[in-house]
Amino acid sequence: MSKLRLSLAMGDYDRTRAIVDGRVQIDGVDPIPMLLSPEEMFFRAFRHQAFDISELSLSSYSISVARGEPHYVAIPVFLSRAFRHTSLYVRKDAGISEPKDLVGRRIGIAEYQLSANVWLRGILEEHHGVKPSDIRWIRGGMDTPGRPEKIRVDLPSDITMENAPDGATLNDMLAAGEIDGFIGPRAPRCFAEGHPDVDRLWPDTMAAAADYFRATRIFPIMHVLGLRRSLAEAHPWLPGALLKAFTQAKGLAEAALADTSATKVTMPFVEDGLGMAQRLMGSDPWSYGYAGNAHVLDRFLDYHHAQGLSPRRVAVEELFHPSTIESYSL
Repeated sequence: MSKLRLSLAMGDYDRTRAIVDGRVQIDGVDPIPMLLSPEEMFFRAFRHQAFDISELSLSSYSISVARGEPHYVAIPVFLSRAFRHTSLYVRKDAGISEPKDLVGRRIGIAEYQLSANVWLRGILEEHHGVKPSDIRWIRGGMDTPGRPEKIRVDLPSDITMENAPDGATLNDMLAAGEIDGFIGPRAPRCFAEGHPDVDRLWPDTMAAAADYFRATRIFPIMHVLGLRRSLAEAHPWLPGALLKAFTQAKGLAEAALADTSATKVTMPFVEDGLGMAQRLMGSDPWSYGYAGNAHVLDRFLDYHHAQGLSPRRVAVEELFHPSTIESYSL
């Protein structure tokens, strides 16, 4: 009996590599892997439903669920997670040294509905008292002029949103001091190149993130795995097969990371960083599955609805295929 030949779009991560190189097989599936950037992958998935299986922006997917028009159904495989204290960059010469100094400022964003931006706006409001309506948002391309939202958004009336001037990029505006800061999942190029007046708001982002985790037990989720809904309906075994395979692939990546005989990634202090993360977050800091992550998703969906991105408050269990919310045990 032949396997299903399905397109599979995802990032090039250690936690997905075993599926690409065939060490882990997806039961009943012969995948056609495509390793793409989030920007390309999400644009093609949400604009054109281009893939059978795709990594998805949690925010864009939540919008589609709330509107009752999801082309994909999610699997609780969280291919991207990040503490977003690294995602807020400011002009040091603008008098911004703590979150409250953002009130009234012009802050650049590539897209309002990016998952990273949802998390950071929620953190700023809940933990620092700075509401989204306190900031003037400037939307545009980071390094090339113009960037459309990949999915239509309807913003609350109290949100001030301006488009960057024609021909301008957010990176150039930040470097020139024409905006006071930038929020996004990628660092602006001027920061990476060492601009003397651009820095992160939190100088010690690891300490800020660790304090946040101790207070909330939340490791923010950015991306989920999505399966074309028509395929899930035609092959009800498929969502569980995906959860199984991606969990196995992550396990292989974690085993390699813990093997200190020779470091598997090109970065010093890997074992020290891993040990610190496990002491703070437990033995499985990058967990998959519904049960251990429902509180994380619940907070995200609170933020998402409060920020006007989802027209109704989506319940966590609505995000996932029912067969992936629970699993068998021996």
